[in-house]
Amino acid sequence: MTALTIDSIQTHENPTPLGCNPADLAWVESIVRQAGTSFALGMRVLPPMRRYGMYAIYAFCRVVDDIADGHDPLEERTKALQAWRARISALYEHPQIIPNEPLERVLRAAIFFFSLRQDDFFSIIDGMLMDSQTVIVAPDEKTLDTYCDRVASAVGRLAVRIFGECSELGDHVAYHLGRALQLTNILRDLAEDATRERLYLPADLLDRFNVPHDPARALAASGLDGVCRILAARAQDHFHAAFTCMKSCNPKAILPARIMGASYEATLCALRARGWSPSALRCRPHATIPAQGIRFIQSYFP
Repeated sequence: MTALTIDSIQTHENPTPLGCNPADLAWVESIVRQAGTSFALGMRVLPPMRRYGMYAIYAFCRVVDDIADGHDPLEERTKALQAWRARISALYEHPQIIPNEPLERVLRAAIFFFSLRQDDFFSIIDGMLMDSQTVIVAPDEKTLDTYCDRVASAVGRLAVRIFGECSELGDHVAYHLGRALQLTNILRDLAEDATRERLYLPADLLDRFNVPHDPARALAASGLDGVCRILAARAQDHFHAAFTCMKSCNPKAILPARIMGASYEATLCALRARGWSPSALRCRPHATIPAQGIRFIQSYFP
């Protein structure tokens, strides 16, 4: 990245976060706000340069996820995702060339300022390809773990570097927190995933509790609650490991990850209290603000 300098990034009169054009920054921020998630609010704790770096990562993930989940023919979705792989490669191989699209311009600056790793972007794209090229149903344990690493922990590895925690401990946080978050998503979105004929619960657990591998039939199986409680315990273990690693990290740098982890852990607790019986699946629990606050405080004492 030696060919890229701050002067080459700065293309307007007044300094801005990441040295990017204000219109480009507004574009990536708009993607975050249009998503309607709590992500934008959570990132407000970051100073502007790091905040817009995270907005760019979120926008990238949103764009490739929309491609993977889109309704275009498989060949077109695969081609679009591979095109993004080439675009990311170009940002690293030709950093002196200013891209044509706002997202790539902000990503280019974030890669330079925070020394983001190319392989983490590629892992995210590979995760999207897993979802688009095959319908994931009752994967084996290795496939499930690979999926969680690509779609969640890889995002975490980019995020911790933007937060300012570039140590090996930061990668350990990303490893555990990414898996904790993704397993929580899987346990929360069982019914929604079933409508898309997907079932991310591992085959060996389904077989142990006599739960069919068919997504729709699995929702009505009496053994589903047992499967989900074991997976929830795994997620809880990953939360505990992530918060333990955070104790040795820079407290200020790791704060956004701690906030996000506490919020998701509160969701996991709500899911465990609700259970996964066929009748319980009709109710989608939401973690309250007080519950998130309690988990945040408790995260300092794993």
